[in-house]
Amino acid sequence: MTHSPPPSRSEAIASRTQRMQRLRRLGRTLDSAIGIPGTKFRIGLDPIIGLIPGGGDTVGLILSSFIVLEGARMGASKSTLSTMAFNILLETIAGTVPVVGDIFDVTWKSNIRNIELLEEHLKIARAEQKSNRWFALLLIAGLAIVFVACIAVSFYLLRWLFHLIQSGGA
Repeated sequence: MTHSPPPSRSEAIASRTQRMQRLRRLGRTLDSAIGIPGTKFRIGLDPIIGLIPGGGDTVGLILSSFIVLEGARMGASKSTLSTMAFNILLETIAGTVPVVGDIFDVTWKSNIRNIELLEEHLKIARAEQKSNRWFALLLIAGLAIVFVACIAVSFYLLRWLFHLIQSGGA
């Protein structure tokens, strides 16, 4: 079995640049791809997908988690990854609240925030850092658990509300 030589520093930088370009495109697609006519305001697919009851926020969580996982592969610190996960967590929890959550999702733009955090970290990183993939997977698993809990709370609140309406408020 032959081993290929490790990539040169310039190849590694080119690879990182290409990965960041893909992540920027994904972040823009999710958070700011669509201009609202007559305004400077932009929205992305994430808040639109989030309007789908029961599954939209799950899809958004999965897509946003990809950015965290790529950040881990690129050597982002645990602190940066934790902040990125917090941004997704905040958007996911807020997204479970009808209407208010959708407005928050449109304005918070966690994916663009996370891309900016990753770019900031990679600029100050002194040397190639080891991948924090397992830490990122742990964070993503935690996000998934919180999301399931949010769905459960929403379900029970809606069930309670319907019960209250059916019983005539008594």
